[in-house]
Amino acid sequence: MTAQQATEQTHETITTSIDGAIGTITINRPTVRNALSNKVLEEVGEVLDAWEDDDAIGAVVFTGTGEKAFIAGADIGQLAGYDMAHGLAAHMQRLYDRIEDYPKPTIAALNGVALGGGLELAMSCDIRIAADTARMGLPEATLGVLPGAGGTQRLSRLVGTGRAVEMILTSRIITAAEAERYGLVTAVVPAGELPGNAAATAQTILSKGPLAVRLGKVVIRQGAETDQKTGLLLERLAQTLLYTTGDKAEGAAAFLGKRPAEFRGR
Repeated sequence: MTAQQATEQTHETITTSIDGAIGTITINRPTVRNALSNKVLEEVGEVLDAWEDDDAIGAVVFTGTGEKAFIAGADIGQLAGYDMAHGLAAHMQRLYDRIEDYPKPTIAALNGVALGGGLELAMSCDIRIAADTARMGLPEATLGVLPGAGGTQRLSRLVGTGRAVEMILTSRIITAAEAERYGLVTAVVPAGELPGNAAATAQTILSKGPLAVRLGKVVIRQGAETDQKTGLLLERLAQTLLYTTGDKAEGAAAFLGKRPAEFRGR
């Protein structure tokens, strides 16, 4: 089913909607503050599979049902039964790695509390926008475990090692304003403006050259994992490739002609 044929679909634990080229995945378990279960992870993965091959969808937004919670963490009832095999399988970590590497831009719209696996999902997205009422943190140590879906690594890369250690070891929950000051979220907006702001951000990205956006994600993320000289090489190679594309020719022609560009992604 293509984006033109469907606008909204309800699954067991999530809902999906499509508005133009923007696909939104909403975690829909409000009675447990949108806690992440194995079924949630399964359904999110299935939707990402379908949308990755749908050229009509250019960006993905993640959010939660209601005004109180984005995602309040993992389902503790399931966590209580986890053992070494579950830890090694790392289903949540693998899904979030996939979100981080997703070829289309991803935005987390944090409409409420984002704790544990919820914040880890947000950190795997390219951009995080929070409602001014949102709160976030990694309180896993309170349960005798650690953030296990990328939290120990992504948080330190976003806010620095010192703040990451303090937040994880104390399980401190921070406000949206603090998160913005730390660099954990890119913007804080009034709660009522969050959906529109996330959509507007996605639309801004979609107005740019799609190949430049896709390669930009790769170069920035991979460059951050290596030394600067190697990162500069990645940048140079990506730019060399983009110079050969129709998108570059269209972008230059549109600028010189003082008209909006009509990119084709090739």
